[in-house]
Amino acid sequence: MSPVIAGLPSIFLYIVGATLALMRIRAPSQDAHRRPLLLAIAAAALCHGGLLWILGGTEGQLNLGFFYMLSAAAWLTVILVLAGTLIRPVMNLGLVLFPLAALCVSLQLVWGVKIVVLKDLGWQLNVHAALSVMAFALLCIAAAQATVILLQDRALRGGGLQILNNLPPLQRMEQLLFQVITMGFVLLTLALVTGMLFVDDMMAQHLVHKTVLSICAWVVFGLLLWGRWQFGWRGRTAVRLTLAGAAVLLVAYFGSKLVLELILKRVA
Repeated sequence: MSPVIAGLPSIFLYIVGATLALMRIRAPSQDAHRRPLLLAIAAAALCHGGLLWILGGTEGQLNLGFFYMLSAAAWLTVILVLAGTLIRPVMNLGLVLFPLAALCVSLQLVWGVKIVVLKDLGWQLNVHAALSVMAFALLCIAAAQATVILLQDRALRGGGLQILNNLPPLQRMEQLLFQVITMGFVLLTLALVTGMLFVDDMMAQHLVHKTVLSICAWVVFGLLLWGRWQFGWRGRTAVRLTLAGAAVLLVAYFGSKLVLELILKRVA
């Protein structure tokens, strides 16, 4: 199957999902447009997953291309949001996440069709990679949640989009934020531990800067969770630290890869 056949429908469906998420926020009832929104995003995720499968490399290989990994992280974020709808009202995050997922698919189709692989990574490094991507995806969800909370806070103060007043109360949104951060923090901790245990030569694999930045992000999120527990940190303090931690993690996971792979033409 051509990557375009799988990629273009997912872009369209993500845009449809973002539009339905906006309509859902504006509707009097939070149940409005729920079914078509779920169907659109489930179909988008299915097509997106097909694209990743097509470009994922052959058996025993893992595609480590910059745009492939970026697209994979976006796909996993969408999957986690879909799973989260079973227990929490997280679908409104699609207003931020679904357009970003569409952008990642578009970038993959334009520049990320070439497969960049490393052979025989072994199950240990596969576990480390899976934990890292899941941690990144969850903390991206936290960043999206923090962005929505910031916009909602401005709306409540009369300085933003008033339709955001239809979202659940800020206290409930913040509870969800810290639940997501806690899960992401646990996975990030496991990713760092497995990396230290299983990665043999950090200098040869260009992983020193990634590890240092990941530890910095871990410290930021750990500080935030500690401050929440000890001092009840919330509001703008929580939002700023969440966005700061996510930004550091983004640079750790993709900043160096962007430079090494796309500018220096080396596998990162």
